[in-house]
Amino acid sequence: MPLDDPQVWTLIGIFVTTMLGGMTLMTTQFGRVLRAEIGGLRGEMTGEIGRLRTDMTTEIAGLRTDMTTEIAGLRTEMTGEIATLRIEMTNETGGLHAALAALHGVMMSEIGALRAAMGALQGAMIGLRGEMIGLRGETTARLDGLDHRLDRLEVKVDDLDKEMTNLAARFWRSQ
Repeated sequence: MPLDDPQVWTLIGIFVTTMLGGMTLMTTQFGRVLRAEIGGLRGEMTGEIGRLRTDMTTEIAGLRTDMTTEIAGLRTEMTGEIATLRIEMTNETGGLHAALAALHGVMMSEIGALRAAMGALQGAMIGLRGEMIGLRGETTARLDGLDHRLDRLEVKVDDLDKEMTNLAARFWRSQ
């Protein structure tokens, strides 16, 4: 069946309109999918940071409990030692002074070791906090970069849509 010129141009117009509509639909869907994926990534990162925070809180609470138990044990031992020393001091005053000095040295080294251990623990906590802040900054920077890229992509798609509309308008006006 032969087609005359208006029918041919009508078919060409329908084809071009269909193609432009399909491209616009696909571009819009791609943008929505990309935004949904970035939202999912943000949710996962927030969940991971929350779990890390919970784990750190649990670990710190455990360390506090351990330290409290150790200090209570040291207090109990020291109380017992002091009571023993008092009894011995009333019975033996001569040699007890040297034993008391030795016990004092041991106690000071234990306290020094405890202070060093607590200082190391505090340094590790500060380092971990710095790493968490760095991770948060890096994640924020990457998400901001992706958001910026999406904005540029959206502007380019809008410009392409305008150019295609103008091109179609010029094409149809020239006919």
